[in-house]
Amino acid sequence: MKPTMLYAIIMLVSIILMTSFGFSLSPDTAVSVSDIAAPNTLYVCSAASSMWDGLANAMIQLKKPVFIGFLFALMLLVFTWLWALYQNLLKDKFIRDAFKTPWALTKLYFWGLVFVLMLMMTPNYFRSVRVNGMRSPQILCEYNSPGARAVPAESVHSGH
Repeated sequence: MKPTMLYAIIMLVSIILMTSFGFSLSPDTAVSVSDIAAPNTLYVCSAASSMWDGLANAMIQLKKPVFIGFLFALMLLVFTWLWALYQNLLKDKFIRDAFKTPWALTKLYFWGLVFVLMLMMTPNYFRSVRVNGMRSPQILCEYNSPGARAVPAESVHSGH
């Protein structure tokens, strides 16, 4: 087994074990909220803007054209597979070489789709919220995250 594969497996197992047993790498100092307000409180942090967030926001603006492009590429991919299948059925024998191009295009399509989705859907995409009275972008966070603020749940709205 290659060292990078072994490293990836060890990291996956470590992440699964840490989340299963509640281990955390973040500090344990929590924001204190009164017992009365606790059920109606959410914790938000300022969204640390990075190059990836800016790129993701720019790509989200192009969501429809990207979606149309991927559907077009998927249709071309299907026709490529069907053409290879037709060529094999026409000759009435299995020719492995006919499927090399469709298989290579399938791998290219898959990894392109994964790459674009990873760019468009950064972790902040799913956690971003709008808070009444705050202009800066906010994300949902845990009670013990650095810079966490307790806000009433009714003042938090979806960020999209």
